[in-house]
Amino acid sequence: MPSIEDILESLGLSLPDPSPPVANYVPATTTGNLLFVSGHIPRHPDGSLIVGKLGENYTTAEGYEAAKLVTLSLLASIKKQTGSLDRVRKIVRLTCLVNCTPTFIEQPAVANGASDLLTNLWGSDAGHSRVAMGTTSLPGGVPVEIDLIAEYVD
Repeated sequence: MPSIEDILESLGLSLPDPSPPVANYVPATTTGNLLFVSGHIPRHPDGSLIVGKLGENYTTAEGYEAAKLVTLSLLASIKKQTGSLDRVRKIVRLTCLVNCTPTFIEQPAVANGASDLLTNLWGSDAGHSRVAMGTTSLPGGVPVEIDLIAEYVD
């Protein structure tokens, strides 16, 4: 069975360097066999923030790609916390916040950028619960912020 990172590579994707926290929190923490990963936001390869609003600066398809990019960052933090993505048994819960105009209603389609990637990695049998919610702003003016809860093995 291929490793999660092998699957990522087969999809033409790789993990970025984990982003350091920008306030008083940790990127990920564990209790029991649950891993709680703090909200992550999209960044350019140079580390600068990707900024903008869905329905104003970005299309739904571009939001989907931003959510996928954030998910790679989440996975980098998971790997740093656990040592290997293969220790993750299941993604339990995903929360996707979408910075959008008041008339934008495609938050679930944006969140699919994260959900589709996670399903490609862990399979549809390991499906996760999810919240996709619109908001009028996010830290730094980013278009998407995502956090997640995962089950892992020691």
